[in-house]
Amino acid sequence: MLKTNYFVILLLFSLLAMKPIPQHTLYVIGDSTVKNGQGDGRDGLWGWGSVLSIHFDTTQLKIENHALGGTSSRTYLTKGLWQQVLNKLQKGDYLLMQFGHNDSSPLDDTARARGTLKGVGDETREIYNPITMQREVVHTYGWYLTKFIDEAKAKGVRVLVCSPIPRNQWKDDRVIRSVDSYAQWAKLVAKREKVDFIDLNKRIADDYDAMGEQAVQAYFLTDHTHTNRAGAEKNAAIVATAIKDLPQNELKSYLK
Repeated sequence: MLKTNYFVILLLFSLLAMKPIPQHTLYVIGDSTVKNGQGDGRDGLWGWGSVLSIHFDTTQLKIENHALGGTSSRTYLTKGLWQQVLNKLQKGDYLLMQFGHNDSSPLDDTARARGTLKGVGDETREIYNPITMQREVVHTYGWYLTKFIDEAKAKGVRVLVCSPIPRNQWKDDRVIRSVDSYAQWAKLVAKREKVDFIDLNKRIADDYDAMGEQAVQAYFLTDHTHTNRAGAEKNAAIVATAIKDLPQNELKSYLK
């Protein structure tokens, strides 16, 4: 019996040794449209980052979704979430980010104080943050994205910037796009910093237009921003297709 158990244990260790260990990781950061709640769909709502792994060979690439609902590009930094991800980044990893849905919030309200200044420049505004009860210098949306990009690139990480997904809002039978605000600013930052850009706002809006407003409504259970599982899978598939379409990006080699 002992001899049999020994061989069983030896076989198990051999099988584990044969399992490939991913050498690199794709880190995903963003807000609740990327990961809703704990990312387990317990409230019926899902972010696209929580189902993105179904499009990748996860025996070759590990995927970690570090998005957090309610965050803006600013509070993702000030809450220490970015530092936690930065500490884990290794040369050869990938960083995929999508912010913007919460950046238009007030700068210094007593609810969340999470807003950023509009645009991509170096403008700042000093405020008293009623949440932290401290003075804080607030920067532009583009400044925070640039900080994430530059610090990741300094560690040898390949960065991809996504424009925020569109909301389920329509006009004249077409989804309203973010043309002159966060989608455009995300694009400008990506171009300036010479990193890959995925116009997720346009890609998803185009797809929704083709489906029609009534069909798209099935993806939204509670509001015009957060999707159910089917909506998250639709958006994740669009992200995967966009990655595949990038002319020069090794990340596509991990797609199924």
